[in-house]
Amino acid sequence: MTEVAFHFNAPDKQAYACRLLRKAVAGGARVVVTAPSDELARLDTLLWTFSQTDFIAHARAPGDAELIAASPVVLTEAPAADVLPHRQVLVNLGTDLPGGFEQYERVIEVVSLDEGDRQQARGRWKQYTERGYTIQRHDLNLKS
Repeated sequence: MTEVAFHFNAPDKQAYACRLLRKAVAGGARVVVTAPSDELARLDTLLWTFSQTDFIAHARAPGDAELIAASPVVLTEAPAADVLPHRQVLVNLGTDLPGGFEQYERVIEVVSLDEGDRQQARGRWKQYTERGYTIQRHDLNLKS
């Protein structure tokens, strides 16, 4: 069964996603990130610029199938695993439960300090638990 984790209280959701992706890729994970198009565009730019010494190879889907298969990180609005080669980790920066999430080994939900984002996350939490998933909770305030 898919492991589900919520990372709460990210002061900057995009910057946290960059650090999370850097760590995941360094550990050999292959990751799909889902979010609305405008957030993916911002994340795409941040992955090039968030650190002067790091670059996280990534591709946007849909796109060139060979490039997507070779990239450790794929950015997409629709994470359906049947069209993407990666099935290890799905990072959700969006507001809805990602379609096809159960086809991934792990799902990480990143939740900011914004009250609207927190409310939407509570709804996703409820949907996961109603489907029988046990959720790991990571409060980022406790780690700082």
